[in-house]
Amino acid sequence: MDLEKRPERQQDPEGCLAVAIRIPVRIVVLVLVMPVRMVWDALVVTGRFLRDTVLRPVGRALLWAGRAVFVWPFVALWRYAVVPLAKGLAWLANVLVVVPLVWFYRYVLTPLGHAVAWVGRGIGAALAWVYARVLTPVGHACAWVLRGIGAVLAAVGTGAYVAVAWLARYLLVVPAVWLYEWILAPVGRAIAWCARGLVWLVSTAATGIGVALYWTARVLLVLPVIGVYRWILTPVGRVLAVVGGEIWNALGHAWRIAGRISLAVGRFLATLFRWIFVEPVRWVYRTILTPVGHVVRDVVLRPVAEAARTVGRATRQALATTRESVRQARADFRRMLSGAPRQPEPAARREPTGRETRTLGSSTTALTKD
Repeated sequence: MDLEKRPERQQDPEGCLAVAIRIPVRIVVLVLVMPVRMVWDALVVTGRFLRDTVLRPVGRALLWAGRAVFVWPFVALWRYAVVPLAKGLAWLANVLVVVPLVWFYRYVLTPLGHAVAWVGRGIGAALAWVYARVLTPVGHACAWVLRGIGAVLAAVGTGAYVAVAWLARYLLVVPAVWLYEWILAPVGRAIAWCARGLVWLVSTAATGIGVALYWTARVLLVLPVIGVYRWILTPVGRVLAVVGGEIWNALGHAWRIAGRISLAVGRFLATLFRWIFVEPVRWVYRTILTPVGHVVRDVVLRPVAEAARTVGRATRQALATTRESVRQARADFRRMLSGAPRQPEPAARREPTGRETRTLGSSTTALTKD
């Protein structure tokens, strides 16, 4: 048992407008939603009935037909045509391609490769001897000559570079530095000071114009919009929010109430249908048709069935007798035409025909019998 008292749920305070429009709105919404809910429930019942009685069997039939038309032929084609054909082609490719290629590789390419490798090793040894005994000394001599020529050219180039650098320093660099320090730098500073002043003037003028335009737009546009939003749109929005919330809640309540009413109406109609159609049919079947059927079964059907069975047995016996008579007549006719069949002669038997009493001086064997 919970000894502590649970805090009650805090509910949002409701205004007088919500309380005033709640009941009328719910009544109107219930009147509007009720037909929709009943139609919806009728459609749901109809859809379930169609799903269970029509769509599901049709779907199963279509599924079976699809399997029979699309799946099973391809499975049979794959199993009894493609797979044996592929196995045959694989065997044929093995016999016609793989085995000849293996033989060609083993008995032609391998010996040829060994021969080419032996020749290549001989040529490589010859080239190595030429490189070591001929090309290396010649290369060393050429390198010594080229190093001497390079040293001479480097000395000449160094002297020429020093001379050209001295001339360029005193003919180009020194005059250019003097021109930059005493002419270009002062002129550039003056131009930069003038540009900064012009930029300050333009920015000041633009700032003043921007402030004036800002306050003009604020007074003419922003403040009226804020006033309209604050004093007109906000109250109207709150009223519409309250009305919309009540309408939404009313729709929910109306939908649930309409569902209960629709359920009650459906049960009433089902009961009415049961008492108008089902119960009379059941009563007629139970009290009239069943006794009549029993009487018909006992008085008519069973005697008729027994008579039919008797007739069937008599017919079968008559047919059997007729077949036996026909068979006997055929045998008599055959005997009349070809005579009686010869009886087989009994063969001489070495064994005694009957069992005799055995005595001390007699024997039961035919070979030793006196």
